[in-house]
Amino acid sequence: MLQSPTLDDTRRHWIAVWLFVVAAMIFIIVVLGGLTRLTHSGLSMVEWKPITGWLPPLSEAEWEETFAKYRQYPEYQEINKGMTLTEFKGIFWLEFIHRVWGRIIGIAFFLPFVFFLAKRWVSGPLVRHLSVIFVLGGLQGGLGWFMVKSGLVDRPDVSQYRLAAHLCLALVIFAYIMWVALRLKFPVLHSVPAGLRNGANGLIALIFVTIFSGALVAGLDAGLVYNTFPLMDGDLIPEGLFDQTPLLANFFENIITVQFEHRVLAILTLVLVLYYVFRLHQADPAPSVRKAATALGAMAVVQVLLGITTLLLVVPVSVAAIHQAGAVVLLGFAVWVRAAMEDGAPSETEAGTT
Repeated sequence: MLQSPTLDDTRRHWIAVWLFVVAAMIFIIVVLGGLTRLTHSGLSMVEWKPITGWLPPLSEAEWEETFAKYRQYPEYQEINKGMTLTEFKGIFWLEFIHRVWGRIIGIAFFLPFVFFLAKRWVSGPLVRHLSVIFVLGGLQGGLGWFMVKSGLVDRPDVSQYRLAAHLCLALVIFAYIMWVALRLKFPVLHSVPAGLRNGANGLIALIFVTIFSGALVAGLDAGLVYNTFPLMDGDLIPEGLFDQTPLLANFFENIITVQFEHRVLAILTLVLVLYYVFRLHQADPAPSVRKAATALGAMAVVQVLLGITTLLLVVPVSVAAIHQAGAVVLLGFAVWVRAAMEDGAPSETEAGTT
């Protein structure tokens, strides 16, 4: 429940606006993270300074020192040998902006949270929700460095497992904030059959799994092979799908299997989203639920088309970044659909809380 005796409509509105702004900032950082990955900029900063890392190198000597540290690690030694300082600056700035933006998000969440606590605008369950979000945000920063460290040891690339975990935690935070903000902004919930409520939950889970598989594709550069659709170089089911042992490893480490499973999950998500939207419209829901469902269905079509385009064009940075942004929007729309529905408890529906 998001209920507080001091939470009138005006205060509810401004807390919701604050959370929507933070969610938008998370959307931006997810896109920045995708660009960082696509441009191979993520390993340019080999140190983590969560408190003091607000400033870039400010003198030529500091730039030379930072570049010298980068040259000690595998990415320079195996891929960028001979890179100039000017070229290094080109990859450094994107990763630096990505990290600083993460810190700005932390401040944009923490300071208003403290203000609302001090003004007694929030209490009880809402405080618990916001506290959990804050803790998850702190963990996300640590997980980001844990991911980067995996590319500073033996190979000049981050672990696809850690990359997927980092992305998915960002999306958990994004979805959580969106859920709370939507319930605050639109407290009047609408009754739909239990099966459709459960279906919305299932779609959110399926979209998460599909995004996770997409992160594995990115982590393994699996989008750079089999750049045909719908067949994979002439085969519906490509050879080498389960060549690795143990069998389970293929789903996370075999680039053929990883790309294949992402294709299958993406098409499955599209089909189930469209079927769900059709069933929901048949149930004649409230206009707000219908509007959210229509947006979800349209975005699912757009997202699959973006994915196919990214594949056929061999992962151009601009299209791939838009495809990743589309995944966040799709998830947001799925949360919007579910957040507009009541939870099956009449007392909660009447109170307009969650």
